[in-house]
Amino acid sequence: MQTATFYIVEEESLEDTQPGFFAYVHYLCRHFTGQGAKIYLNAADRVSAEAWAEYFWQVDASAFIAHNLVGEGPKNGTPVEIGFDGLKPSWNRQLVINVAETHATFAQTFAQVVDFVPCEEKAKQLARERYKIYRQAGYQLQTIKIQHTES
Repeated sequence: MQTATFYIVEEESLEDTQPGFFAYVHYLCRHFTGQGAKIYLNAADRVSAEAWAEYFWQVDASAFIAHNLVGEGPKNGTPVEIGFDGLKPSWNRQLVINVAETHATFAQTFAQVVDFVPCEEKAKQLARERYKIYRQAGYQLQTIKIQHTES
């Protein structure tokens, strides 16, 4: 069964800031890779993908997760592969974490999708559109309010 989980970002929460959101996504990546998942992190564009990769390099060594941009890294990939629209993720990815606001066309290639509902109204509407796309694709959907967790 394919599942899509939308994490709801609360207004004025730590995750409603760029550093807090990056830290929360990193926390999710650590959580899922700890369970053995191979993750595709879908960013908005090349600049955003590179910013995510740089963030993963800057975390404390005890929280480091091996990662690479699509087309880089070892032959069989790392636990987290970072890309953006127009790039094809490695064949061995089971889960996508979507940090882009407008892309959901990749969804059917993954058993599990993680997405976000931001606070800003336009971004929230785009999340609703992605939710509809996942529902039409037959995903089992759930929403979760983010509970702040230290990364």
